Amino acid sequence: MKPQASILFDTPGPRTRLRNNVLTAVGAVLILGIAYFVWARFNEAGQFDPELWKPFLDPQVWQGMILPGLVGTLSAAALSIVLALVFAVVFGLGRLSDHWWLRWPSGMVVEFFRAIPVLLMIFFAQAGAFELFGYTMDAFYAVVIGLTLYNGSVLAEVFKAGVLAVPKGQSEAAYALGLRKSGVLRLILLPQATTAMMPALVSQMVIALKDSALGYIIAYEDLLNTGFRQLPASFHNLVPAAIVISLIYILLNLGLGYVATVLERRSRRSRKSSARPVTLATVGGGSGRGE
Repeated sequence: MKPQASILFDTPGPRTRLRNNVLTAVGAVLILGIAYFVWARFNEAGQFDPELWKPFLDPQVWQGMILPGLVGTLSAAALSIVLALVFAVVFGLGRLSDHWWLRWPSGMVVEFFRAIPVLLMIFFAQAGAFELFGYTMDAFYAVVIGLTLYNGSVLAEVFKAGVLAVPKGQSEAAYALGLRKSGVLRLILLPQATTAMMPALVSQMVIALKDSALGYIIAYEDLLNTGFRQLPASFHNLVPAAIVISLIYILLNLGLGYVATVLERRSRRSRKSSARPVTLATVGGGSGRGE
């Protein structure tokens, strides 16, 4: 069957297809070779000993360690995401304000917290509370504060970029109809900007979920702490525990990505948006781990 032409690139000829197939085969062999080497080394070190994996078949291990840690991770991530969205709306609107006395302070706050590593903010939230007020802050709240400030500042830029991604003609037409700025923002800009912001919002949610693992440093009872510190300390199975915990994180992120994809598709079907999609690369976002 003759391959169809593409408007983006020329249809590869016989030599190009042969070269691509050879490179694919060589790459597959290299990947399989690396996988076999890793498996052989683990097997030689006894990491596939059934006794090391047996704890993961014990319901008490899941109920007493892994699931409580999972709840801790999801709780910190969920609360910080909700608070970060509130932070983003407040300071995103501030950055869009026509008044300099709102726009400048909002910009300073956003840029300040975007520049500080999440881990440093988590440390400061816990240690700073004790040094300034003599109060020992719970690790959960320290993690939530750190995640909220960083992710909220990034999402504020996403919010701003999403609103600005809507063509100016949309707002100009609304003003011509007599709408005030609040009505234009609520009825015209935000519905379209939400669809445009969805990819960046989801990406930042995934980052927040992964960065919640930084609570490990201050002994927060999350999935990484219970599954990667407490469980190996009890059963001496560090590598199997790392593999299982990594798989759980992968499944969580894949699930979050799938839900976000469904929401984005429904949003695009339910309303037409002329706004360009906003990504984290557009606003310079990303993980602020920066230890």
